[in-house]
Amino acid sequence: MTNRLDDDAPVTTTAPQRRTAPVAETVPAVEPARARRPHDVRRVSMADVARMAGVSAQTVSRVANGHPGVVEETRTRVLAAMAELDYRPNSAARALKSGTFRTIGVILFSLATTGNVRTLEAIATSAAAQGYAITVIPVAAPTQGGVHGAFTRLGELAVDAIILLMEVHLLDVARVNLPPGVKVVVADSDAGDAYAVVDTDQADGTRQAVQHLLDLGHRTVHHLAGPESSFAAERRAVAWRETLERAGRPVPEPERGDWSPASGYEAGRRLAEDDDVTAVFVANDQMALGLVRALHDAGRRVPQDVSVVGFDDLPESSEFLPPLTTVHQDFAEVGRRCVEQVLRQVHDGVAETGTRLVPTRLVERASTAPPPAAATRR
Repeated sequence: MTNRLDDDAPVTTTAPQRRTAPVAETVPAVEPARARRPHDVRRVSMADVARMAGVSAQTVSRVANGHPGVVEETRTRVLAAMAELDYRPNSAARALKSGTFRTIGVILFSLATTGNVRTLEAIATSAAAQGYAITVIPVAAPTQGGVHGAFTRLGELAVDAIILLMEVHLLDVARVNLPPGVKVVVADSDAGDAYAVVDTDQADGTRQAVQHLLDLGHRTVHHLAGPESSFAAERRAVAWRETLERAGRPVPEPERGDWSPASGYEAGRRLAEDDDVTAVFVANDQMALGLVRALHDAGRRVPQDVSVVGFDDLPESSEFLPPLTTVHQDFAEVGRRCVEQVLRQVHDGVAETGTRLVPTRLVERASTAPPPAAATRR
């Protein structure tokens, strides 16, 4: 359910008509408004709330929209007045006046992945700071029908813009017709020629990870990649291969997983059987967790026998045994930039294209070390 909030635009109110009175007559002060009685059909206005709370209508608007910068005591007083008067911001009137609904639609595949959850949280926080609400529509499955259904539902709702946390190639196969005039920003995609894209710098993060392992003295670096259908997984796999080729190192056949720890464990069991494996770059931290466990179960020590680097820098990565060296993704910054980008399009009225990259950085912990002496002599 989406709460529609009032905007910051000033509201013009009309004072109640007074009867003409002699000059000497004193006009009684206006009593604070009380809760609406059943026979009182006049809609409670922002001005009513402002009068009761002793603030301006603009302050009421800022509180209703969740804007920062309102003193807590004032916010509490305004909220109490809104509750007393049963005030509900009129989103329809707001839209007619401003030409916007002040709502952003977000379409994504899953709330089960840490990256999506953290990015969505940042989108919600950043949107609220600008006086916008979000409407989230999850897609049950990454299929043509699932994507088309999500856009059909979104087309029935009042939104000014759409942020997609999904693989954009599915828009083409689903033959999606975007609502006219609605601006779009895509996160984690290769759609820079068609849409505005905000993405982590997948390639540079991968280069940092692989080069770190090569600099430690490993002859080559094996790779546990994500699903072939994932743009992020493919960007990391390509950058891994290119980094090894530039260094003149052998390029092993990559393993594949589905982002889960279980798939990491299965790949780890296979890699543990090869004594030549001394370094593995894993496409995400959750698969790295499973891989490290599989190596341990096979008697291969991390990092003494095999070094492991992940990608994401999940909060729990520092609590792995050993603590995981990994590539940090700034999910919060991705979400913030998505909102910034899409609202710039809304306000300017111009659709933008091109990709904006959020930098990554390698976080060195205890899961990497030089290769065992026997491996360096091979």
